[in-house]
Amino acid sequence: MEFSNRLQNLPTQFFASLVAKTTKAVLEGRDVINLGQGNPDQPTPDHIIKALQTAVTDPQTHKYSPFRGISTLRQAAADFYKREYDVEIDPDLEVAIMCGTKIGLVELPLALLNPEDLLLLPDPGYPDYLSGAPLAGIDFELMKLHPQQGYLPNYDELSEAVRARAKLMYLNYPNNPTGAVANKEFFDETVAFAKENDLAIVHDFAYGAVGFEGKKPVSFLQSKGAKEVGIEMYTLSKTYNMAGWRIGFAVGHSKMIEALNLIQDHLFAGLFPAVQLAAAEALTADQQCVDDLVDLYEKRRNVLVTECTRIGWEITAPLGSFFAWLPIPGGFTSAEFADFLLEKADISVAAGSGFGDGGEGFVRVGLLVDESRIVEAIDRIEKLHLF
Repeated sequence: MEFSNRLQNLPTQFFASLVAKTTKAVLEGRDVINLGQGNPDQPTPDHIIKALQTAVTDPQTHKYSPFRGISTLRQAAADFYKREYDVEIDPDLEVAIMCGTKIGLVELPLALLNPEDLLLLPDPGYPDYLSGAPLAGIDFELMKLHPQQGYLPNYDELSEAVRARAKLMYLNYPNNPTGAVANKEFFDETVAFAKENDLAIVHDFAYGAVGFEGKKPVSFLQSKGAKEVGIEMYTLSKTYNMAGWRIGFAVGHSKMIEALNLIQDHLFAGLFPAVQLAAAEALTADQQCVDDLVDLYEKRRNVLVTECTRIGWEITAPLGSFFAWLPIPGGFTSAEFADFLLEKADISVAAGSGFGDGGEGFVRVGLLVDESRIVEAIDRIEKLHLF
């Protein structure tokens, strides 16, 4: 039996290959410093775990969840957006609960686009954005993100033909993989562009909690008119170290939310209610755990910058996310340099080319190991005499 054309047209899963290479090295007994992962290394805060423990003892949570999530979590998402961003959200019409926001990002082209429509994606960008296009049977266009422009797309570079077909655009700030951030002026410009071109916007706010130098990342929905043209995806994976819990939500444009909810009505039967109650606790309880986590990532970032500078590796400090985007030395492609570091120094990094052609010339490094391991990694690289 052959796979369907949709499955055959799916892109190669970049992260699966990266994990396989790293795991092989570890199984060989090598002391690998894993800077390639995007998996939070800190535990879920205790009060969230206790909320789950309490909820799971209630037999009511053992039943099917309502298809569109429990009202407690939808209200918590609305309250979270009001508290953090002063954005009003209707919990009944403007919230979609998901088993992780990756699901929503892959589902949306199926829910909103037709074969003649075009999906706009950032390059470099999160590789799984590409998955929705072949599943939906639609085309996509890549928007180049240039370092000279702060890794923000230049909408003037999009041709009239592309603008005419484009119906959906994905953005992601703080950005994976570059660590770049966007400001309100850029989102204001995006709203205006969307209205001018009858375009829907999806802002992937996965790293919304992680901003450095005292600057909190801006929500797309804080721009006037944003809810008229788009939605924002928010995952609990990064903010609360809940990656394995698989829970997130989307908020914003009511028709886009309804499209997400409708397709999920047919694909899923809801998320374990106890996990939803724990997520509600995370969103509404004291947020000191989030502040502490951001401080931890900033300290790791500063150590990385200091150590790279010490060995002559000129890098730009990320302004958000828990990633750093590092230029590679001459004589390598991104993939070759990543393989070289794993082979010669037992250091795993993510090749920039895995995030699109625009990522060539860089590697992505995660701030997801202890400071001492960051120091050791740079010490190992120093011994390779590359800089």
